[in-house]
Amino acid sequence: MSEKEAGIEVQGTVEEALAGGMYRVKVDQGPTVLAYASGKMKKFHIRIIPGDRVKLELSPYDLTRGRITYRDK
Repeated sequence: MSEKEAGIEVQGTVEEALAGGMYRVKVDQGPTVLAYASGKMKKFHIRIIPGDRVKLELSPYDLTRGRITYRDK
């Protein structure tokens, strides 16, 4: 990603697993966002369940949507 398109890294907690591989995540310093698992997480079948701590990458253009890039243990 170029510097212009770099995402905003935040942490949060998964509140709800939705249909279609989407998740509702409560961000630590902000609102609830709609997020999906990144391609590598899907490829390696990383399971995400409500209550998991995750790292998100938010788009600078739409702060209500994001991509889950890491699941904390």
